[in-house]
This record gives sequence, C-alpha cells and structure tokens, in this order.
Amino acid sequence: MLRITAVDTVVVVNLARLDLNLLVALDALLQQRSVTRAAEQMGLSQPAVSAQLARLRRHFHDDLLARAGNQYRLTPLAIQLKERVREVLSGAERVFAAEPDFDRASSTREFSVVISDYAVATLGSAVAGLLAAEAPRTRLRMISNTTALVDDAARTLVGTDLMIIPHGFVEDLPHRDLYRDEWVCLVAAGNDEVGDALTVEQLATMPWVVTYHGPTAYTPAVRQMRMSGVEPRIQVVTETFLTVPGLVRDTGRVALLQRRLADRVPAELGVRVLPCPVEVSPLMEAMWWHPMHDDDPEHRYLRDLFVRATAVMIGDEIHIDGTDSPLRQK
Repeated sequence: MLRITAVDTVVVVNLARLDLNLLVALDALLQQRSVTRAAEQMGLSQPAVSAQLARLRRHFHDDLLARAGNQYRLTPLAIQLKERVREVLSGAERVFAAEPDFDRASSTREFSVVISDYAVATLGSAVAGLLAAEAPRTRLRMISNTTALVDDAARTLVGTDLMIIPHGFVEDLPHRDLYRDEWVCLVAAGNDEVGDALTVEQLATMPWVVTYHGPTAYTPAVRQMRMSGVEPRIQVVTETFLTVPGLVRDTGRVALLQRRLADRVPAELGVRVLPCPVEVSPLMEAMWWHPMHDDDPEHRYLRDLFVRATAVMIGDEIHIDGTDSPLRQK
C-alpha cells in the first residue's frame, strides 16, 4: 500500500491494483504533450496510447492533456505530476538495473550528477577522464544544479546519483567532503576607482553581480557578508559562475568568485582578482547522495571515483603552479 499524505487529506493507493506500465505512458504523454509523439517514443500504436490516456484520465479524474487550438497543454495537475513521474521512473530503472556485483569494464550504466558549472570546470575533466579509462561503456550525465533541484535535494537524489555542492545548502543527507576553496573578489581590470585592495565601504556601495540569489538561494559567503553588516547592492543575478567575469568586465561592478575558478579566468577577459576585505569562511565542496544508495556497488564506485578525481585535480594544480599551499592540500 502507498500512503500519500497532504495537508488536509490522506489518499491510500493500492499498488497491486494498478498497472504500473501506465507510468511509462504517463511520462511519455507529459513529456511529449502529444498522443502521436508519445506512441512513437514508446513504440506503440496511437490507439493503444489513446486507450492508456483514457485510463489515466479516469484514475486521476483529470484531463491531463487539454486541447488548446491545434496543440495540447498540460493541466495544472499534469504539471505537478511531470517531474514526480520522471523521478519515480528513474528510481524504478535503478532498481531493475541493479546487479549483485559491479563490473566496471562491462557496465553500461548512466551515472547522473547534479553539479554547478564551477564544479564542472574544476573537477569535471578529472572525473570524466577516470571514468573513460576505467568504465568506458558507462555514461556520465551532468545536470545543472538549479535552485529547484537543490531546494528539494532529498527528492532530487531519489532519481539522481550525486549532487556536488558546498556545505550550506543541503542537510541531513549522507555526504563526503571533497575539497576546499576560498572566495575572492572580481573587479574590472580598468576600474580605476579600485586600487590594489578593496575596502569594506566599496563592497557596500559598488553594484554587485551575484549567483543564485533568492530567499533561499545565494552563496553562504554572501550570507556571511550580510551578517558582517555589508548589504550587497545587487544589480545583476546569474545562475552560472562562468558568466560572472563577463558581467564584471568594463563595469564598476564587483562579484565573489571561487579562487580555483578565478585562477582559470583568462587575462583577456579584463578582470582583476582581489582578496575579499570581509572575512568569509572557505567553502567546502562535497558530494551528497540519498541513503538508499549507500550499499549500491555501482554507486560506491562512483563515490570513490569522485574522491580519486579530486586527488588528481589537486595534484594537477600543484604540478602546474609549483606551490604547496595549505588551501590546495586540505
């Protein structure tokens, strides 16, 4: 029995009485918004999928697909169901794809990771390189870590292997720390109002470029600045770290960026990297997963892969710049 509890109602669904193949049809219909295209995706006839849609409509007491001119649109209920169905199917696929032992050389599993462009830029190459060498038939899918995915991390990780994100956003889930980084400030190379160092007053008066800003979505570093009495005057919000330098260039703006990413910004982009005049704690990049994956041999391999890729990344950095800084060694 599956018990679904809402604020005012309790709905009990007897899974034994349901044809779970309807989930596949529901997913195709919600993704394609067309009986014809859903039938093509599933390899079935259009009448067969139409019959499945009729059964789904009776079950939910909702049209799911409502005609709007020559097209169909999703009903409000269908919009709610769309991502839930995808997550359930992803979880089911993992259940039936599970094997008692993991043979990395022959595995064809697709690993999915919710990850920022910052983590892809710093860690992605090492991860992909190790995976290609050790498990050449597997596939790695990197999914942008949108605010919606992070805010509902527990549900996201039901259908996704890992989430790579610093501490401060996700709680109460298994995790493993990967590496430290520090925050630095970016200003335009031609900004003559800023000398060799920024002042706290300048941070409070300059316009800002920030990432992932919202009621629950902005970096812990920005939260720390606010606690120190610096309220950023936000002018531009972007949801990718790689776009920050371009939004600072040739302007009077300032932004925070991770040191490892700032070190990779080409000189021709026209920005300068300066220490932050307000003390902000270093970030700790970590990988997070759902506890149901704890004992999955394939998942354990993936977690180990990320740990080893981190060691490769840090080793490459030390080799490239010739330093042995505590930041890179932690």
